[in-house]
Amino acid sequence: MSELLKNIDARTRLAGTNKLEILLFTLGQNSRTGRRETFGINVFKVREVMRRPEITAAPEMPSSVEGMVSLRGALVPVVDLAKYARLDTETPRDVMIMTEYNGHIQGFLVEGVDTILRLDWSQMRVPPEMLMSNMGGLVTAVTELADHRLVMMLDVEKVLSETTNIDDEYLFKDIKPVEAANSTVFFADDSSVARNQIQRTLDAMQVPYVASVNGRQAWEELDRIASYAIAHGKSVCDTVALLLTDVEMPEMDGYILTKKIKSDPRFAGVPVIMHSSLSGMSNQHLGLSVGVDEYVAKFEPQRLAETLARILKKGRERIAA
Repeated sequence: MSELLKNIDARTRLAGTNKLEILLFTLGQNSRTGRRETFGINVFKVREVMRRPEITAAPEMPSSVEGMVSLRGALVPVVDLAKYARLDTETPRDVMIMTEYNGHIQGFLVEGVDTILRLDWSQMRVPPEMLMSNMGGLVTAVTELADHRLVMMLDVEKVLSETTNIDDEYLFKDIKPVEAANSTVFFADDSSVARNQIQRTLDAMQVPYVASVNGRQAWEELDRIASYAIAHGKSVCDTVALLLTDVEMPEMDGYILTKKIKSDPRFAGVPVIMHSSLSGMSNQHLGLSVGVDEYVAKFEPQRLAETLARILKKGRERIAA
């Protein structure tokens, strides 16, 4: 299985082209329906695929957390994704996918891995409400393969928020209100957990905002606002204080959204902050190469608030001058 991922570092060149590569995997046959669904996870976030190691049970863990494993001197939590998804299956999960998000490493137990598939983000669609409800909000995007299989992209951030402390209340307690007159923040993120964290941060700062579930929706709204502003002789900066965008999103990713914003003279002076769980330096450098003004890792509300406050202050000072 190591052969499957041995060229993973070279895949960073796909970023910025609205393309991605996903590792397909299954969780087992549903005893109730007889179906075996196919899931996907972005290869950027996969460190390793291995046979299930010996797992040590740990006290006071959520039921879907099997325990901990010791890998290269570090203790890593292991989540059984079938249990987390409440999948009624008796199929053994003997494969572990090691993932990294914002420097946090965790293992996911699955039935098996299939292949790595290269797609365009425009092929990924926002899941219908019925699917979202049936899967408990676990899916952020779906696509159909040539063989008519439906692939569901896993919302790993939701899994982590419910099995770790990335969403604890104490992370928000010291965020202070800021002066926010005419400082509407636009943000785009396909993860409901990430959107909730951003909203809680902005609410604590008392900053108004507009949310989008992907880059395409954000661009359509921003394009509409820009057209209206220009038609009425106003600057877009008078309405849009800044854009905060995720990287991975169905239909249009954050790199393409940033390129569109930075290449459009109507948005001159509108800062773009990239907000992502892809914490590798290569992704940060790519963000800067397409015009991102700053990069902030997800699940660090204090740092996000400090960055937003600083940029909003600069914007107010520029307008006042």
